[in-house]
Amino acid sequence: MLSLLIAALLFAENLKDVNSSPVREASKVPQEDWLITALDYMESYPETLQELLSKSSAVLEGDIMLLSERNAVENTWPTQKIPYLISPELASRTEDILSAITMITERTCLTFHIRTTETNHLLFKIGKGCASYVGIIGGEQPVFVAPQCIIGNIVHEILHALGFHHEHTRTDREQYITILPHNIMEGMQRNFNMQQGNTFNLPYDITSILHYGGGFFSANGLATIVPVKYMKNMGQRVQMTKLDIQKVRHLYKCDATVTQTGKESGEVDKAGSGSNAEEEIPNSNNTSQTTAPLQPLDTTTGGCNVSQTSLK
Repeated sequence: MLSLLIAALLFAENLKDVNSSPVREASKVPQEDWLITALDYMESYPETLQELLSKSSAVLEGDIMLLSERNAVENTWPTQKIPYLISPELASRTEDILSAITMITERTCLTFHIRTTETNHLLFKIGKGCASYVGIIGGEQPVFVAPQCIIGNIVHEILHALGFHHEHTRTDREQYITILPHNIMEGMQRNFNMQQGNTFNLPYDITSILHYGGGFFSANGLATIVPVKYMKNMGQRVQMTKLDIQKVRHLYKCDATVTQTGKESGEVDKAGSGSNAEEEIPNSNNTSQTTAPLQPLDTTTGGCNVSQTSLK
C-alpha cells in the first residue's frame, strides 16, 4: 500500500498542463482525480515503476537496470541453456513466470532449467516494477517482477536479460512513430533517445512485445508516442511477434543449431512441453494465445490491461 501512495504522489508531482496536442484536445486532470489517475498509470505501465519509484540514474527506460550510470555492455549468454531460480517471495507467481518462459522457448532453440551449480543464472524476485539488466552481467542476475507485472511484462524483461533493447529506440523509428516530448514527464525524456544496436536487418516492429505503448511516462494522460500509421497493437503485452522470435533466433544462432543437430530443443524445466511445432505464429494483430492464457488487453490504451484499469 505504501508503494501505491508513493507512486501516486510521484505521478501527481509530474502532472502538468499541456496547451496543445497533436493527438487530441488536452485537458487538465481534475485535482480530485489525481489519485485514481496515478493508480491507473501504475497498473497500466508497470515497466516504468522501477525507475519512477527509485528515482535512480541506474535505471533507464523504466525497466532497464544499469551496472553504473552508463549503460551496460549487452553481452549475450554464451549458452542456449539458461539457468534460473524463482525467489520464494515470488512462489505465487511461478505459473506466470513459467508461462512467460514457455512463450520464448516454444519457438526458439533456447531452453531454461532450474539452476543447480551454475554461477551465471537468472533470479526472478520481487521488484518495485518490472525490470531487468540487458544481456548477461555475470553471477546472480535479478529479473524484477512486481505484483502489477503480467505474463507479457515478464516476457519483455526476460528478453532484456537475453540482450535485447526496446524496439522504439531503433535509429530508424522516425519512419514509423512520432515522439511527443511535451507530454513526457520531466526528466524522463532520455528514455525515448535512440540507441545504436543490431537489428539483424529485420523490419521495424511497432507491435513488438519490446515496444513502448502510447502512454509510457505520460505527464498528463496524453500520448507520448503515436504511430505514423494507425496501429492498434503498439505496446501490446500479449505475445511475441514473428519478428520478436526471429530476433531471438538470430542472436542465439538457432538456425545454426538446427543445421548442426537436425532438430532444435525448446523445452523448459517444469514449464510445459516446449513444443516447436511449425504451425503459423498468429499475427500480432491477433490476440489469440499460443501459450498459457494471458489477461486481455485494451489495445486503445497502448497495451493497458483491461482488468488492471478497472480500479476506478
